[in-house]
Amino acid sequence: MITVISGTNRPGSRTKIVSELFFELLKESTSEEIKFLDLVDINIPLLTNEMYDKTGQHPYISDIQDNILLPSRLWVIISPEYNGSYPGILKLLIDALSIRRYKETFSGKKAALIGVATGRAGNFRGMEHLTGLLNYLNILVMPNKLPISSVEQYLDADRKPDDSIKNLLRNHVDELLEFNKLEAVQDIKVQMMDI
Repeated sequence: MITVISGTNRPGSRTKIVSELFFELLKESTSEEIKFLDLVDINIPLLTNEMYDKTGQHPYISDIQDNILLPSRLWVIISPEYNGSYPGILKLLIDALSIRRYKETFSGKKAALIGVATGRAGNFRGMEHLTGLLNYLNILVMPNKLPISSVEQYLDADRKPDDSIKNLLRNHVDELLEFNKLEAVQDIKVQMMDI
């Protein structure tokens, strides 16, 4: 299973537009089960002392963990740039997930990162910060991250994606599916040497 994560809880975000488009393109390209996790839907109190106790984990977070993230072997995290990094809600979710079934949730998984920004760097710095965190959790991150800079140029007046971003994301879907086929770190090292 592959999970596409729209990595912000800001309503009406451009990140969600990109995430939904990527989700649809991915569904068209593989028969594998694809799930969509929108952090806007996490409308629960996470900032509590109880979140650091296995018995205090909110049932909504347990449900996400058990039914979406645990069975997923690959996460596609699409994250906007917030203050030179990725959104705090994304880090908070990862922290909330780490108190229960830690190793099963993270270790040995793969992740692909797409950055979204209105500026020119496409959240490249945020993707690097997120890569460090995911590597610490023993998640292998696809080496080619996709920074989408000046995201507004890809949306029409009705905020509908144009063909150029569809092509950009379609190419990334193809690369992601090749990355997903690799079974071992050794295979990935060999692939990187061929580049």
